[in-house]
Amino acid sequence: MSLYNQRGVSAHKEEVLAATEKLDKGLYPHAFCKIYKDFLGNDDDYVNVMHADGAGTKSILAYLYWKETGDISVWRGIAQDAIVMNLDDLLCVGICDNIVFNSTIDRNKHLIPGEVLDQIINGSQQFFDLLNSYGVHIHYLGGETADVGDVVRTIAVNGTMTSRWPKNKLITNEKIAPGNVIVGLASYGQATYENEYNSGLGSNGLTSARHDSLSNHYASITESYDPGLQKEVVYIGQNRLTDNIQIDANHQIELGKLLLSPTRTFAPVMLELLEHHFDKIKGVIHCSGGGQTKCMKYLPGDFKIIKDNLFDPPPIFKMIQQNSGSTNREMFEVFNMGCRLEIYCEQQDASAIIDLAKSFSIDAQIIGSVEADVKKSVEIHFNDEVIVY
Repeated sequence: MSLYNQRGVSAHKEEVLAATEKLDKGLYPHAFCKIYKDFLGNDDDYVNVMHADGAGTKSILAYLYWKETGDISVWRGIAQDAIVMNLDDLLCVGICDNIVFNSTIDRNKHLIPGEVLDQIINGSQQFFDLLNSYGVHIHYLGGETADVGDVVRTIAVNGTMTSRWPKNKLITNEKIAPGNVIVGLASYGQATYENEYNSGLGSNGLTSARHDSLSNHYASITESYDPGLQKEVVYIGQNRLTDNIQIDANHQIELGKLLLSPTRTFAPVMLELLEHHFDKIKGVIHCSGGGQTKCMKYLPGDFKIIKDNLFDPPPIFKMIQQNSGSTNREMFEVFNMGCRLEIYCEQQDASAIIDLAKSFSIDAQIIGSVEADVKKSVEIHFNDEVIVY
């Protein structure tokens, strides 16, 4: 059993999928988000989408870093994580503007004071203001903040986004076909709208990232992990949050800052793509839970996805793998490994998408292609290994 499973989490959420198997799949079963008829406006030309997600266990890293350094501003990044994990899923179905957001924050009041709530709530508004300056308008309609110390060990930061969107501007993944190429957008580096280097980690696989990176020193902070875990999987790494990690020949960054890099949004890029290159886009996949295998859930046919030109994984993933001893197979199905957005298109249209992403200082390249096959599969070429899922 993998370390990820031993820690009580699952990259593919098999039990959740089983529990929701009988629910309505929506109008477009291959779309990245569930899409329904326009219940709110009763217009056949529109649809409704409501999506819920959050920062996950990344909030525990913010808790540890705040306690160790006193830097309360890290909670603003958690606010961004909860927003982007909703927003970038909506981007995958073509929704990029006029969205409403509602937050849900559950905390243990004895450990999480009002000052932390202030950072999260006002950090959310600050991030919405940034997006607004790029033409992505999200309306913050408040939410629920509950003191539930009997349920939550520290804090859980989640949110819900809702949109009413025209059908003729949707991306449903139904156009993905053999012969398409896949343009990957990097999750790491520093986009023009980011203030500092982004490790690319995002908000998936953070349970493994935390326990595989940090030393057993943190096991004494018992509220930071499930007490039911076997001690052999608790904080098995080598580092403290304040240790410097080499990024390149000239730069070092604290491990805590790398692990807490706010999840990058691709909203400014996707807004431009959807406005000027909508017809070129056949499908969009957000490589979140399930990492580089996520695409299998949204293919409209029996296709083989060949990823033979992925980015070289940035330093954070190399460090996690070195500490944990995880196989390449495990790493690619838990983490995005440096590539978090996939855009499916025709070969001749790839350059326009790549050039636009690079205009925002986001690396982009053709990472693979789509082939017909007898079943759905993903084939990853990494160094001298071919990994098939």
